[in-house]
Amino acid sequence: MQNGILPFNYNHMSYKSLDTSPRILLGPGPSDMHPRVYKALSTHMIGHLDPEFVDIMDEVKQMVQATFQTQNKLSFVVSAPGSAGMETCLVNLIEPGDEVVICQHGVFGGRMADIADRAGATVHKVVQEWGKPVDPAAVKKVLENCNPKLVAIVHAETSTGVRQPLEEIGQMVRDKGSLFVVDAVTSYCGIDLRVDDWGIDAIYTGTQKCLSAPPGLSPVSFSDRAVEVLDARKTKVQSWFLDLSLVKNYWAGAKRAYHHTAPISQIFALREAYRLVLEEGLEARFQRHQETHEHLRDGLQDLGFTYLVDEAYRLPMLNAVYLPDGVEELPLRKQLLHEYNIEVGGGLGDFAGKLWRIGLMGHSCDKNHVNMLLSALKEIM
Repeated sequence: MQNGILPFNYNHMSYKSLDTSPRILLGPGPSDMHPRVYKALSTHMIGHLDPEFVDIMDEVKQMVQATFQTQNKLSFVVSAPGSAGMETCLVNLIEPGDEVVICQHGVFGGRMADIADRAGATVHKVVQEWGKPVDPAAVKKVLENCNPKLVAIVHAETSTGVRQPLEEIGQMVRDKGSLFVVDAVTSYCGIDLRVDDWGIDAIYTGTQKCLSAPPGLSPVSFSDRAVEVLDARKTKVQSWFLDLSLVKNYWAGAKRAYHHTAPISQIFALREAYRLVLEEGLEARFQRHQETHEHLRDGLQDLGFTYLVDEAYRLPMLNAVYLPDGVEELPLRKQLLHEYNIEVGGGLGDFAGKLWRIGLMGHSCDKNHVNMLLSALKEIM
């Protein structure tokens, strides 16, 4: 004993081997991964500047472009989750004193507003009732009274299950001469998303939802207009790690400049997840998500569940539903998890404790998963 403190004996510590439960992932993410993605995770380790890995990075960049439906040269993967992709887009494009417009119709629009405020922007908000898409007329009104550097919006609001139409608002933003920034974390590889056709200047997403890769990476893409804004900055980006003037030299050019040690095994897994997406084809993948959503919708409605979002604006991969009268959401959700190994998500923000968020994402999006959930609910209820 020294100073009255007993020494800790590390020799008697032991931990059992990992043996997680075989969950059926039907929450808001992550989703189940294909066996080929698991296999890719175990690929032999190489260095992050190895010529073979540089070739893999180039392939992944091409896959990012193909799945975003863009020719943007600055398209790559941030070595951090979707929230870091959000921050990458905003802190690189915003300088202190800039005006920005943030459309907020759920949790994640609120996060964008917070990041913009921290970056020193004057933030104008377009606030919409949760469960509804942002009204283009409300955006137009705000744009008439300010001169924003950028306008940001969430394509698929994970907290509510709302699918936000982008074309009309995007045209307004272009007419104003502002940059159009889009959160596509939940929509990516699950519904149509056309970066070039819709005039999107900066976009970010995550890997763990409809792409069905491990969490922890964030594909992003920047238009030439956005790159001009990056190159014209008068101040340093507030984040060293996310500063694109540094990061882009690791992902582009004949000679890669060391910036950080990339998550190599995760990039291997991401590449395989992309191969699966491109083998299936984007249109076929979008159709699968829609048809599986309709199968789930019909079964849930038969059991007395009702949807939060009007049918025209529902996401197929994120189903926000109220439970039947008299049924408590948390006990039923726990019962599904512990007795049937099925995970579904609870509500966020305004809807915490009031509804479920059922995910049909990527490899988890098939009728067998839906049938397992519906069968379990019929037995319990």
